[in-house]
This record gives sequence, structure tokens and C-alpha cells, in this order.
Amino acid sequence: MRMSRRDGLRAAMAAAAGGALSGCGGDDGGPTEKWRMPDEAHPHELTYMSWPTEKIWGPYIDDVRDDIAGIARAIAEFEPVVLLANASDVKAASKACGSEVDVIPIPVDDLWTRDTGPNLVLGKGGIAGVDLNFNGWGDKQSNKRDREVAREILAEADIERIKAPIVGEGGSIEVDGKGTLLATESSLVNDNRNPGKSRDDIEAALKRLFGVTTVIWVKGVKGEDITDYHIDALARFSEPGVVVMSVPDEEAPEDVWTRAYDQARAVLDEAVDARGKRLEIVELPEPFDIGDRGENFLASYVNYYVVNDGVVIPRFGDKRADADAKSIVADLYPGREVVQVSVDGLGEGGGGIHCATQQLPKSA
Repeated sequence: MRMSRRDGLRAAMAAAAGGALSGCGGDDGGPTEKWRMPDEAHPHELTYMSWPTEKIWGPYIDDVRDDIAGIARAIAEFEPVVLLANASDVKAASKACGSEVDVIPIPVDDLWTRDTGPNLVLGKGGIAGVDLNFNGWGDKQSNKRDREVAREILAEADIERIKAPIVGEGGSIEVDGKGTLLATESSLVNDNRNPGKSRDDIEAALKRLFGVTTVIWVKGVKGEDITDYHIDALARFSEPGVVVMSVPDEEAPEDVWTRAYDQARAVLDEAVDARGKRLEIVELPEPFDIGDRGENFLASYVNYYVVNDGVVIPRFGDKRADADAKSIVADLYPGREVVQVSVDGLGEGGGGIHCATQQLPKSA
């Protein structure tokens, strides 16, 4: 009997899970063996995304759904995409995204799968998913369904769940796959997520959960956006030892964001990674000529997503900046095709391509 696309995806996920993982712990306290979160350029089995709801986006829903469908179609040119949608939205989401995107009925509130989904880690037992106990970015938004997304994805894929002893989101961490993790204090060392926990407490949990030995903290910004300033809009590893940073335009006025960049840049210029080496910083300038945007608009090219043989990056309409960003990213990822997509709807919601995606890495 011919295997359907859905059956093929399930088989791939089951293979990635590596069968029963007797040594991973689970709901009662986390892993009992060493796990490692690979960098995003590690080969993927597939990408997870979520279909936005009118409840959250209201009059902006059509534009945002167009963005999500465009991103899903772009990624599907490189690897399988599994998109979560409420049962009532499955038909519409399938029509918008096309036959190459597999839409499955898992309840969602919003589209930010980077934050709501599991963070997949590899180990001798195969693969497991870290559930960072999403709480609506510190209870800023009611997301009853999204709080269960990580658990639902892992159950659907038959992957072991590691319940983290801390609260956070996938966008709050960035790893090089070789023992180094970047994070903002404003997001994780925050009473709206981890009351009573010190930075040292949280760092110890991050090291254990993601198999890192070095955590580099930047200060970030509390209370100015819903995420309390995620690292994935500021700085990313393009490879071990190389950090690409979102750089404000030289004409941008001094504000909390430019000051946060200055503080982070000073830290990263002096930082040493897990291998004992200083970091190379590559600047990725932000666009400037993008017209009238809302105060929460995220104009960061750094919020790109690495896929198998490609990189999907934003396009903001500043022709020179868009072209420069594509060229810089192409140099950072030689041999990968760089594809630009419009994300104006997502940008108005304070997010981007990376925020809307979560990878399932290959386990071998």
C-alpha cells in the first residue's frame, strides 16, 4: 500500500525519536543523561509552525495568515512542514499553504511556535523535547491552548518530554551546538517567569537542559515588548564562534533598544565561548526606509530561519537594506540558497520568521 505524505512524516518523526528513551526522565524532573541542543544549521527532519487565530489577531488576521502561509510555502521547498491548526481552521490553512504543507488538528491560540513548541535535544537515546512551560511571556497574554502545544507536539510525534525546572521560550535562547548559549537576562531572569530564581539557578538549568557549558548573558530590556526582549531578534550564531548581530541604523534615535544593543555589543565583543575563543561579530544592519510602522514593529533581519540547504529571511521593502541583508546572509551560509519573504503582518505583531518556526532536528 502506498504511504501517504502524513504517514511518511510520522515515520520520520518516529525514527527521529529513536524509540523508547528510558534514560530521559520526563514530567517528574528532567533528564538523567546528557543531552545537547544542536545548532539550527544541523539537518532537520521537518519544521513546525502554527496557524494564527482571529481571537488573537482580530482585524489583522488576513495579513498575518498570508505571511504564515508564505513562510510555510518557502520552507516547504527545502524540507517538510507540519502546521498546527485548530480543527475548524484546518481546511482554510491547507488551502492557503498548499499541498506541500501538512496541516494537523492541534489546538493553538497564536502562531509563535518558537516559543510555544518544544526545544528538541539530541542524546545517545535519540531525541527528546524540552518543554519550557510557556506561560504567555509572563502572563501578558492568555494562551490556554498554547501552553499545551509543546506537550501536544511531543505526544503526536511520540517523542519523550523533558519538563524544564524553569519557565522560558525558545526565542529566549540561542545555541552554537558546541557548548555555548546566548540569552537575555530581561526575559529569563524575570519574576514574571522565574520568581525566586537567581541568574545562577537559571544558568544551571540551561546548562543541564541543553548540554552547554558556557552561557553568555546580555542585559536586554524588560517590559517594553511582550517577550521582554528575546535574543533571537538581536544576536544569532551562524556557526560556532561567529555571532551575527542586528545593528540599528546610524540615524536611529537613542532609545531603550539602541542602548540594549550597545550593552550587548560590549558584552559580546569581550565574550569567550565554550571553546575558550573570542567571538567574531558580523553586523547585519536593520532597514530604515520602511515607511510608517507601528511602535512594536520588528525590523530585524537576524530573525531568519535556517532550513535544509537554505535560509529564509525577511524582506521589509527597503530595497538597499533588503539586498545587503541577503548578501550578508549568503556569505554567512555558503552553499545555501537565501530566500526572502515579506513579513509585514508578523512584524507589526513584534515577531518574525524565526519566532514562527521550530525545527525537529535529525537524530543521526
